[in-house]
Amino acid sequence: MKKNIIFVVNPISGDLDKSDLTEAVEEYADNNHFNLYVYETTGNSDSAELKKLYNQHVPERIVVAGGDGTIKMVAEAMETHDVIIGILPAGSANGLSVDLNLPKTIEENLKIAFLNHYIEMDMICINGKKSIHLSDIGINADLVKNYEESNLRGFWGYALQAYTTLADSNDPFIATITANNETVEHTARIVVIANSQKYGTGVTINPNGAMNDGKFELVILKSLDILLLGKIITGNMPIDSDDIIIISTDKAEIKTNYPVNFQIDGEYCGAQTSLEIHILHKQMKIAVP
Repeated sequence: MKKNIIFVVNPISGDLDKSDLTEAVEEYADNNHFNLYVYETTGNSDSAELKKLYNQHVPERIVVAGGDGTIKMVAEAMETHDVIIGILPAGSANGLSVDLNLPKTIEENLKIAFLNHYIEMDMICINGKKSIHLSDIGINADLVKNYEESNLRGFWGYALQAYTTLADSNDPFIATITANNETVEHTARIVVIANSQKYGTGVTINPNGAMNDGKFELVILKSLDILLLGKIITGNMPIDSDDIIIISTDKAEIKTNYPVNFQIDGEYCGAQTSLEIHILHKQMKIAVP
């Protein structure tokens, strides 16, 4: 009996035309005897539409072509269903696929998305919102906000915003963090809430992170001078530096002394003074190499 697969494609993610990708997926499904149901996201009630489609076809897998935002939408819509999610990286933020070491070619990714084994992956709940990858409060969220508001996309758009964001950045904030039954106070430029190791750019921020260990890490960067930034960007994250503190936990609270910009998985979520965070253990099944 043919297995049912739902293919979710975000037509605008990463500003890339997806028609060739959709064609490749349809051809692969056809050649390997899957029933394929294609759903294009619209940004309006996608979650509800996807739930309807799931109930109609009860697929074995949902294959997603998009970035972290699209994957998260699918994972949230399917949180009460037992279904494996396959990823075809095709967004402007593909941090999760970088962390899962997904290959570069569409052919290899199709095999993994449709056929390979899976891991049960954690998610993080922050102020009631879900994060699958990396969220942060501080200067990177300033950058995400500036990037969203600018009209220059891609690497150069990001690089330009990185430069202006650093040049215009606010004073450090004071983060009061309660985790593992103790409360500490740090002056910080950024606090990363990490379920995994790398940003979508490939930069490692949380070297010991694992996406299925029932824990997340708070990575506190106290300063962000050019030297430290250079080390992080070139992959030499200095764990033993006095400027970096990493706390591993399953539950935490962060309070700041003034409203600080906050982002979840590359999406700007406003300025916050308080974050309530806890792990959602083994929350979704993701196909991996």
